[in-house]
Amino acid sequence: MSFLGLAGKTIVVFGVANKKSVAYHIGQVLEAEGATVVYVVRSKERRDGVAKLLPKAELHVCDVAREEEILAAARDIGRAHPAIHGLVHSIAFADYEGPLKPFHETPRKTFLQSVDISCYSLIAVANAFKALLAPDASVVAVSISTTKMAAESYGIMGPVKAALDSTICFLAKSFSAFSTVRFNSVNPGLLKTSASAGIPGYADYYLYAERLTLRKKGVTTQEVANAAAFLLSERSAGINAQGIVLDAGMSVNYFDKDIMRRAMKPE
Repeated sequence: MSFLGLAGKTIVVFGVANKKSVAYHIGQVLEAEGATVVYVVRSKERRDGVAKLLPKAELHVCDVAREEEILAAARDIGRAHPAIHGLVHSIAFADYEGPLKPFHETPRKTFLQSVDISCYSLIAVANAFKALLAPDASVVAVSISTTKMAAESYGIMGPVKAALDSTICFLAKSFSAFSTVRFNSVNPGLLKTSASAGIPGYADYYLYAERLTLRKKGVTTQEVANAAAFLLSERSAGINAQGIVLDAGMSVNYFDKDIMRRAMKPE
């Protein structure tokens, strides 16, 4: 028997885009553990691409910016799976089109759209699937290692992820009134994903962050997926309303002597 005890469980995973997606890697770990994984993607076009990547997978389409599509996805999935043991929310969006602007010039529409898709969607999805969730189900979102570092190119996603982190706590409290459903997040440092590639200057941020890790090697998507699978399992039953940080020790290593020496080197 697997240590995680996920065999026979049904878990819905939102957010697969391609083979580099965190959601894809989470799904692979869950399937290897014997879980039934139901995938939800953003559009019909995305479904066609993911179907080639996961030819045997059960795929549903849902644009989380549309309330009716969230409700329809829950209804359709519920017909075949009356008990859901886990939900994965690996969804984020920020409009990085055009020249990079100072944060204080962020347009209202751009900020609110990002909050809607990246944060509010977790509330909407949790509410839509509420009746399907097993009493001890686990909900896991994908956040970031810290929302306190003002990385200029990351822009509005820092505050949006901070809102997501807070939302997880409030959902955990709200659901505790009628269930033992848990809400947590995996909070990785910088990753090599297709989504991150769209962030201006991301390659330099990634290389710098990698040097700051204690092991001098960045966090892998596989490591994040493994942590998510643990949070989805019964082995993490005592963890609720938390964010599990995976940054390979970066947060304690800002004064690394090698990095300091390079930074202080006269130009």
